[in-house]
Amino acid sequence: MCCQAVCVTMSHVTIVGGGPAGLTAALFTAKNGLDATVFDTDGTWLHSAHLFNYPGIGSVDGTVFLDTLRDQVDDFGVEREQGVEVTGVEDGDDGFTVAHDDGETSADYVVLATGANRDLAEGLGCAFDDDIVDVDVTMETSVEDAYATGAMVRAEEWQAVISAGDGAAAALNILSKKKGEHFHDFDTPDDAAELFGAMGE
Repeated sequence: MCCQAVCVTMSHVTIVGGGPAGLTAALFTAKNGLDATVFDTDGTWLHSAHLFNYPGIGSVDGTVFLDTLRDQVDDFGVEREQGVEVTGVEDGDDGFTVAHDDGETSADYVVLATGANRDLAEGLGCAFDDDIVDVDVTMETSVEDAYATGAMVRAEEWQAVISAGDGAAAALNILSKKKGEHFHDFDTPDDAAELFGAMGE
């Protein structure tokens, strides 16, 4: 809903950053029934990469890999705000307010996936360990329901597959909280046939 000059929208999960961590978090949450929004200024390092070391992929250009990820999240109904920059994230009594170029988005959960840029985490009040954002094994920060992933939580271990794992860990923890029990995103061939058959209808 919009009022005056500020447009306010609602998302269960707002993800800042459209690299492997952010898009993986979006994929897992949207695939399992949550509204997910990704804000992506396309600053990911993947555009400078060629992947020979990503499990299951022999060789792929980073941009091609990214395009495939984007198509995948689009198929599951993720709202991708391409080229829209997030300028701040605030924690309130009713969740988070994410300020961006187009207004504000309210969210129950926030996943920060902005590479080595830790400015949003600092502005949100997340605890740091030296220069990196301090997270637990689920990637949750000291701010409840706010997650940090990828290069911002590690000094040097910057790999696409690690970042994707961080995004998945954050998403599964969010899904576990929403569903009230430990959630596992495990599919079988029958699940896949049913899912992709329905998507093709």
